[in-house]
Amino acid sequence: MEYDYLFKHVTVIDGSGGPEYRADVAVAGDRIAAIAPTLHAAARTVIDGQDRVLAPGFIDVHTHDDINVIRMPAYLPKISQGITTVIVGNCGISAAGTTLKGEVPDPMNLLGEADQFIYPTVDHYARAVSDARPAVNVGTLVGHTALRNNHMDDLFRPARDNEIAAMRRDLREALRQGALGLSTGLAYATAFASTTEEVMALAEELTDAGGLYTTHLRSEFAPILDAMDEAFRIGRHGRVPVLISHHKCAGAQNWGRTRETLKLFDKVRLEQDVSCDCYPYSASSSTLDKKQITDEFDIVITWSTPHPEVAGRKLAEIAAEWSMTLQEAGAKLMPAGAIYYNMDEQDVRRVLSYPVTLIGSDGLPNDPMPHPRLWGAFPRVLGHYSRDEKLFPLTTAIHKMTGLSAARFNLSGRGLVREGYFADLVLFDPQTVAARATFAEPQQPAAGIDTVMVNGSISYGETGGAIGRAGRFLRRAPN
Repeated sequence: MEYDYLFKHVTVIDGSGGPEYRADVAVAGDRIAAIAPTLHAAARTVIDGQDRVLAPGFIDVHTHDDINVIRMPAYLPKISQGITTVIVGNCGISAAGTTLKGEVPDPMNLLGEADQFIYPTVDHYARAVSDARPAVNVGTLVGHTALRNNHMDDLFRPARDNEIAAMRRDLREALRQGALGLSTGLAYATAFASTTEEVMALAEELTDAGGLYTTHLRSEFAPILDAMDEAFRIGRHGRVPVLISHHKCAGAQNWGRTRETLKLFDKVRLEQDVSCDCYPYSASSSTLDKKQITDEFDIVITWSTPHPEVAGRKLAEIAAEWSMTLQEAGAKLMPAGAIYYNMDEQDVRRVLSYPVTLIGSDGLPNDPMPHPRLWGAFPRVLGHYSRDEKLFPLTTAIHKMTGLSAARFNLSGRGLVREGYFADLVLFDPQTVAARATFAEPQQPAAGIDTVMVNGSISYGETGGAIGRAGRFLRRAPN
């Protein structure tokens, strides 16, 4: 037979965590058709992969790309990194399943403007993704804050029984339509007042559906162990896997405590299915939150609605210029976004190295001055942490961003280089792959990414542009 594509002489790192091997890999239609030491077959396109690694397309498990993959379907920030699938709806905020009554509540405003929330069900969102034909595949979680927004007149209080019942109905329907699970953002003021029992009630809907519970913990600061315990109790109650989002120990007084948090993971993993994701930087990014304003570390403003001219400047400099305290200046800037230099590098390394840590970018695509993780998270793991710092082997790095991620989110037929699997593939140079995005110049594509294929279609090439759009909406695989 004649294949559509034939990758010759590649070093295959298949996403399983197993050893690399040399092979030829053939693609027919949207699937990997054959893998062998040598394939003597015709193909419409032959790609010489000498000195290159062929890996499964990377899965970005923690994104806020919900609306942007539809508005900007070429989606260069992700496809240029070798990312072929994004998981949206994280941190309790999702475009899918949201019906706004007025202004967009914080932090849902990270996703877009009010007129862009036009997907009241997962099916509405799925159709919009399919119509847009983005360069990447898209799977969605349903956000707890989004559900609260649908049914509560005040997000700064616990939900009442009738409101919880209504949220459960919405979540049940979203799961029936293929949502991957439920996410919470309990640290944010619009969800902080919710009780553990409120979230437990929602987690009950995940049990039979086989959904996942992901959480931006109630605190990543001093009470982090209590916050982790709450997350694990919710998972036990719902009898569902738990994924702690962007695991970190934030705040200077908290640095070094990943020794404690990972020890707790070790203990709980003996009885529960728990894991976490992490981005490879020691600075975080979110909306400007008065609770996080401090002089213990630098805070850089990425956007401000009342004062857009300050984007890219330190909060301390702005406060000094205005002859104000940090808190006063922060209040004057809000609503706003910020980068917080609030982590310790050794903590980042410990979490990245942990066996059940997945890789997620957590990038905010609407920031005028985004955190470099939006464009650089995955090549930074491959180049800086794996190759240069030798934190873990390349096979481990790729496992954390492919096979481990696909299994965690139940993405059938993806995450591995296997015959019969979908042809989501990335060909890269292991010697030169690197993040070029920096805090000063964050919107830079990666170095060393040669070719990215999504569902059997070349979607990014050496020319540095998105040259194909074959992404699909991915529904949760049935139990």
